[in-house]
Amino acid sequence: MFQGFDPQVVDFLWGIRFNNEKSWFEEHKQEYLDHLYTPMKALNRQVYEALEEEIQGLGLTAKVSRIYRDARRLHGRGPYKDHLWCAIERPRGPFEGGITFWFELAPEGYSYGLGYWDMPALTAAKFRARLDRDPKPFEKLARSLKKRPDLLLKGAEYKRSKGPAPSKLLEDWYNRKSFSISREGGYEEKLYRPELADEVLETYRFLLPFCRYFLLLDGDPDPSSAQSPHRSAST
Repeated sequence: MFQGFDPQVVDFLWGIRFNNEKSWFEEHKQEYLDHLYTPMKALNRQVYEALEEEIQGLGLTAKVSRIYRDARRLHGRGPYKDHLWCAIERPRGPFEGGITFWFELAPEGYSYGLGYWDMPALTAAKFRARLDRDPKPFEKLARSLKKRPDLLLKGAEYKRSKGPAPSKLLEDWYNRKSFSISREGGYEEKLYRPELADEVLETYRFLLPFCRYFLLLDGDPDPSSAQSPHRSAST
């Protein structure tokens, strides 16, 4: 069971940021395991098991990231990450994108929520086509998000507009090529308490309909095909 992170976790994370080398990490490896990796794994497992029945059929699995950077992507940086995250997502290749529930700790604080950072262009096109064809289901989701000021919608937009959104409520979504819905903060007392798992679980449950919506886009037709429905004149 998740018991909360140890307050010393912030010292480790700042330490690895400013001492990103093997000798320092090996000296502090037990702190990494005790204060960061082990509670992160427990948090992810507890939340995943609580969601397991609700996410049946979605193909989602739980994982914790490695603190070791990929040697092919160091680009002059040290061999270790200065943050750690856990995720509930579909298995994918190392450089493939996908929609993901995540929780992350970094030296500055925490963030968690649902994100789709590397949305394939075809998926984004299917999303816009579905909004054009039947905007009401996602309008309901967008409306529910407006009622959650604790959750922030972020994400890159296309430099060239893909067109007007079907409704004002969908303007924040229509031209995005990636998005995250997140809750963020510094090193607050709640990070050190078991109840953090309940808060994360409640947020994931709220975001689960968004996750289902985007996963189901895989079954939609390619909007560029002649058989795909187009936006009706009424929209």
